[in-house]
Amino acid sequence: MLELFSVSASALLFLFVFTKVAKHVGLVDAPNARKRHSGLVPLVGGIAVTLAILGYLLTSSESLPYESVLIASILVVLIMGVIDDKYDLSSKLRLSVQSCLTALVVFSTDIKLLSFGNAFGFGYTELGWLALPITIVAVIGAINAFNMMDGMDGLLGCIACITFASLGVLFTLVNNPLHALFCGAMIAALLPYIAMNLGWLGNARKVFMGDAGSMVLGFVAIWLLFTISQPGSNTTDTLFWYKWTAYETIRPVTVLWLIAVPLMDMVAIMARRMKRGVSPMTPDREHLHHILQRIGFDRKQTLLIICAIAACCALFGVYGEIHNISEPAMFYGFLLCFAVYYVLLSKVWHLTAYLRLLKKEQRGKKALEPVQYK
Repeated sequence: MLELFSVSASALLFLFVFTKVAKHVGLVDAPNARKRHSGLVPLVGGIAVTLAILGYLLTSSESLPYESVLIASILVVLIMGVIDDKYDLSSKLRLSVQSCLTALVVFSTDIKLLSFGNAFGFGYTELGWLALPITIVAVIGAINAFNMMDGMDGLLGCIACITFASLGVLFTLVNNPLHALFCGAMIAALLPYIAMNLGWLGNARKVFMGDAGSMVLGFVAIWLLFTISQPGSNTTDTLFWYKWTAYETIRPVTVLWLIAVPLMDMVAIMARRMKRGVSPMTPDREHLHHILQRIGFDRKQTLLIICAIAACCALFGVYGEIHNISEPAMFYGFLLCFAVYYVLLSKVWHLTAYLRLLKKEQRGKKALEPVQYK
């Protein structure tokens, strides 16, 4: 518990320090047609959270499996994210760096996507030589899924906390307290950021996560998801020599439910962009949080709705793992949820147009009502 408190305290300290530095070095987010906040907001949330986590890893009494590789990878992602926040790197360059980093991680560790389990219902599926390319796609997907969640105050931080909390529960259930504690440290580092991002410590202290933070969160999340779901991903790192530590793993299909909202939102919006004939990496205002606000929900309601959906999905994943719901049922159930999600978002524009028309009619009726004098 003291370790987690230290992580939160260090994250808060880093936030205060880097908030003062950000405006002097130009690491701020300015409002534009797509970003509708007010004033210049420091993009230092990710830096503070990451440094707090690195401090935890470096000072912890026990090392995580492949900890040196994890720390080096986090630093690469962090540096790339900070440069992107400052200079707005092209999507091709970001994807290239993410691909190369993933390949290096795969070749230097056992952390990769080896199997889908029996998700399809046709027996245990091993990837073989496809493990490397599919792992690269999975890592890039997770990084960008979390990155796309960073579009509304509190959303990315809360979604990440839900993911790490559910992972912490599952790591505990498979008798892996070391990773469970690391998940707790991730949440502890995020809490001060969420407080400042939502303006609970005053609007003058408001900060954004930035690409640096969202990409680090996505990378750490997929690292942990591989660790808990893929056999061979659990070894104890002693720098150049590795000692086997046998931990149980969960079924790979459960992973889908732990990151359901970021994953579904990313796939759905990329599909809609390609359908319109634009690049899937083109930014817009058609994410789930944008659509809910357009329907009429305020920011607080939108945050609560999305977090409730994410929490329900994660809870179902944990429940399915504990009660051994069949893998095909969980997989095809996830596909069904995604299909419903995609159709609803495709039709939501009709609902939005109808609600706007209804409001106009109500305003028109009020304008035509005779004025009563008393």
